[in-house]
Amino acid sequence: MGMLTSDPNVLGGALVFKGTRVPVNGLFDYLVAGESIKDFLDDFPTVSFEQVKHVLQSAEVAVARMAV
Repeated sequence: MGMLTSDPNVLGGALVFKGTRVPVNGLFDYLVAGESIKDFLDDFPTVSFEQVKHVLQSAEVAVARMAV
């Protein structure tokens, strides 16, 4: 089961959390601004903690691969 999706008819094809119209980059915008994951989830209740966890773990793997 994918946790993310991209559809050219939804937000111009931006990567969003599956089942929502919430762009994944919004999560990173929150974190860069010093907001918490709880703040993000409170503001976007259609996104689950599991989806956020998946994105952060995927980002961790991608960064680790870049360091090699």
